[in-house]
Amino acid sequence: MDAALTQLRAEGYSVRDEDVARLSPLIHEHINMLGRYSFVVPEPVIRGELRPLRTPADDEP
Repeated sequence: MDAALTQLRAEGYSVRDEDVARLSPLIHEHINMLGRYSFVVPEPVIRGELRPLRTPADDEP
């Protein structure tokens, strides 16, 4: 999350400290703990590299 916040700030996005204070990687109510999951991990991630962030334009149809 720190790398994402650093990149967002560097790109000029407004990142409010009061919002950052509420971020947590431990929120998990939306995850089904009883299911079986399968993930395909890209090679760069296996090597320890971070994936690039999506941009707001990526979400446009």
